[in-house]
Amino acid sequence: MIKKRYRKPRNLASLIILIIILLIFFVPSLWVFISSIRPSVEINARPAVWIPSAVDLGSYGFLLGITEPRSGFDFGQSVPFKDYARNSTVASLSSTILALVFGTFAGFVFFNFKFRGKNGIFLSFMLARAVPGIALSLPLIVLFTRTGLSDKIYGLIIAYTAMNIPFTAWLMAGFFGEIPKDLNEAAYIDGCSKWGAFLRVNLPLITPGLAASGIFAFLTTWNEFAIASVITRTTASKTFPVGLFDFTAEFVSDWRGMCAMSVIMLIPAIVFVILVQRNLVKGLTLGAVKG
Repeated sequence: MIKKRYRKPRNLASLIILIIILLIFFVPSLWVFISSIRPSVEINARPAVWIPSAVDLGSYGFLLGITEPRSGFDFGQSVPFKDYARNSTVASLSSTILALVFGTFAGFVFFNFKFRGKNGIFLSFMLARAVPGIALSLPLIVLFTRTGLSDKIYGLIIAYTAMNIPFTAWLMAGFFGEIPKDLNEAAYIDGCSKWGAFLRVNLPLITPGLAASGIFAFLTTWNEFAIASVITRTTASKTFPVGLFDFTAEFVSDWRGMCAMSVIMLIPAIVFVILVQRNLVKGLTLGAVKG
């Protein structure tokens, strides 16, 4: 009984702190959503209006081409929303899949094989990932312009894949390290090679790790702006983050339309997290508790 009395206040304090932290992260998203459905006159109102006087879904209609803009402040219909949605989806999913494939193989090799320069190569991977995207912008635009990859969706996929492989390899190497050695040794006794053990034993066990790596890679590419802003030029390759600038003009900005597209950008990320939530939690907590 004494222990329970001490645990309840501690648990309550932890819950309150958790709620406060969640609110800090949730309030900006809530504000963006409210701004996307409020009347245009309330966008820049002072003091700020938290509860809209009316609900107006016109910005979503403009983006989807369902309704016509009613004023010069509504840019939604002129924004190639479908092109941006296609480019973001193709670039994010393709680069995530490629990063998972190459990163998983790299993680397996780094953990299970010994070769000259192994530590140096692995450290180079980590240092490459530490370089901010804005620092890579100038070299990439020069390289991509000379190789004909500028303003191409597959050029963006190559850049995103290269950006995500180091982190994926490092994360997957850790997951391979959590697999009991007895399982691999049993596979070797049964006649499996290292790659055979990888396919039959290791791969099914690292599903949580794949989910965790996949969600990080997907969210990184889905929200990436620095590299996409210099590589992309037209609707052939522009993604959502770059496309948000279409809502700004020389003297006016369609803040409501910009917020509406931001809300739509959140939907695939939320759905993706929900789909892999169970494996994501397992992947993030793998190895935290010893059996």
